[in-house]
Amino acid sequence: MAEIDFERRLERLFAEAPELPDAAAFTARIEGRLNRGWNTRRWLLGAAGMTGGVIGASQLVVSNLFQRVESAEQSARALGQGLARVTPTSDMVSALSGGYGVWLAGGVAVLTMGFAVSRLFEEL
Repeated sequence: MAEIDFERRLERLFAEAPELPDAAAFTARIEGRLNRGWNTRRWLLGAAGMTGGVIGASQLVVSNLFQRVESAEQSARALGQGLARVTPTSDMVSALSGGYGVWLAGGVAVLTMGFAVSRLFEEL
């Protein structure tokens, strides 16, 4: 019985660390260092971001990217119009109404059975 009382007393002593006389000064000094470090980091990250943004924007302007995007957009529009003439428009219901829907349902059923069997083997 005496050991349990001793253990509890010992736990209380270790749980309550004594406060040192210079604790407030130590805390203020560490917080000052941390705050100074954060301000420096913020300025450095902001400067690096601005530098990277300026370099990236200048590279976009020099490479004529905007003119290339406009020409690609025109090409895509022409290709889309050509494909619209070649392929008939169909919606999903008409595509699944034939034999495709049956094959799709069968494939999903086989996958579901495979997952169920693998889960069963995993449990055993």
